[in-house]
Amino acid sequence: MSDAAAGSARRRWAGLVFISIAVALIIVDSTIVNVAIPSIIKDLSITSTQVQWVQESYTLVFAALLLVFGTLADRYGRRRVLIIGVTIFALASILAAFAQTGDLLIGSRVIQGIGGAMVLPTTLSIINATFRGRERGIAFAVWGSTIGGMVAVGPLLGGWLTTFFSWRWAFGINIPFGILIIIGTLIFVIESKATDVRRIDVVGAILSIVTSATLVFGLIEGRTYGWVLTNTAPKFGDWIWPFEISVIPIAFAITVVAGIGFVAWGLHRQRVGKTTLLAFSLFSIPSFRNGNIAALIVSLGEFGIILSLPLWLQNVLGYNALQTGLVLLALAIGSFVASGFAGAFGNRVSPVTIVRVGLVAEVIGVAGLGFVISASATWLVIVPFLFVYGFGVGLATAQLTGVVLKDVPIEASGQGSGTSSTARQIGSALGIAILGTILFTSAGTTLDARLSDLPDAERAQIVNAVVDSAGAAIPGLAKQNPAIAEDARIAFSDATQVAAFSAAGFLVLGFLATLRLSGVSRNREEELLASEAGGAATPQSGP
Repeated sequence: MSDAAAGSARRRWAGLVFISIAVALIIVDSTIVNVAIPSIIKDLSITSTQVQWVQESYTLVFAALLLVFGTLADRYGRRRVLIIGVTIFALASILAAFAQTGDLLIGSRVIQGIGGAMVLPTTLSIINATFRGRERGIAFAVWGSTIGGMVAVGPLLGGWLTTFFSWRWAFGINIPFGILIIIGTLIFVIESKATDVRRIDVVGAILSIVTSATLVFGLIEGRTYGWVLTNTAPKFGDWIWPFEISVIPIAFAITVVAGIGFVAWGLHRQRVGKTTLLAFSLFSIPSFRNGNIAALIVSLGEFGIILSLPLWLQNVLGYNALQTGLVLLALAIGSFVASGFAGAFGNRVSPVTIVRVGLVAEVIGVAGLGFVISASATWLVIVPFLFVYGFGVGLATAQLTGVVLKDVPIEASGQGSGTSSTARQIGSALGIAILGTILFTSAGTTLDARLSDLPDAERAQIVNAVVDSAGAAIPGLAKQNPAIAEDARIAFSDATQVAAFSAAGFLVLGFLATLRLSGVSRNREEELLASEAGGAATPQSGP
């Protein structure tokens, strides 16, 4: 290898380090808040619905804008969009760290979601455009393992910061890392753009945002406003919802109409030769089509359970934020072990097989949690299943990314990676919305049944206090009435069990979806790359 080639290789791998740190930053931020939630509830007096929105406002905006920024990165430069995204993310983190109300915190999370949506698809498309053959497989494995590990490192870091400093530092820590990423990216990451640059599909972008927003709004707010008939009338300024039918069915109707409109509009633009937000032609590639379906379902099961576990560990078992993070560290250890396993067997076993093994491990881990969760459980029975779950996440996340994008042409890498990331983030958003709603609804129903001997008004007051506080009211109840507090602990534990079993069910569906994926090994990718070497777009050199 010549000195120039060796220098180029060193620059690529150094760039991957900072790309991975950027991915770690936004993934950590999607999980670091979980263990801090009880402290945020106490400090800002937010409700259980706001608890979901603290997570969803970030994830929803993230999912809604990934396709837009994947395309913009192809058009204006992937490195440039990455740096802008990290800058926005870091500035929004300052706002979140100083938020004095739940609404201000949610607003800050919205802005963070915008920055995060610029970062994630851009990192994928940079890898896709920079690495080739076996190197690309290794780079994807590093990228995917970073995601898997950071899902659990986030709670540990958040627990440490919350326990010894303040939950506000869970956001403040993003600032120095953001500066580091920007400097490293400018020095080591080579700029790249698509060679075929056309207009952005603005109508498609609006329709995709409306589809995502109304769907998640309906799933989260259904238990508040009523799934069919109005329970609580929403207010918009001085105007109060006057109709008997709830706003939720209308939101779902808008979801369906906007979703159909998005697909129809995109297919129309494709037929007339115009650019589309989503490259519908990529869905003719079996690995891309089936991989994205699997990724969406898997993410729904993977990330939804991360919302309920920290709440249960702290409010029922009485762990502090750091202890909660230490328990969840088993997930990260399992994920890191998986990355070594995938590296050792990746060249001998097809990526799809590794994905399937990972999903089986995830199902065993999450279902096992469902069986051992109880009001009297200890960390000793929880940690082994978290390790197994993390091991599965580490296998499935890294390899599924490579399977989805392995046949996508370089010039479509931005749209391809944006679609892949969108599938995952929509799955994550749906997981938080669905499993969060299952958790709080089940907790309320179970506690209401256990307190059936109490007068209606008193029973409703206790149930609402426990559910609206996402379980944070349980320690206070223990001081006033230990018997009722024990009922609340049992009800919240039972609800966490239901959420775990529901997550396991979604993961089973994700496994079934992978049965339609090809078991082609990574060597096949190298053959395809060799055949297209003459026509592949090459990254621009220099800034």
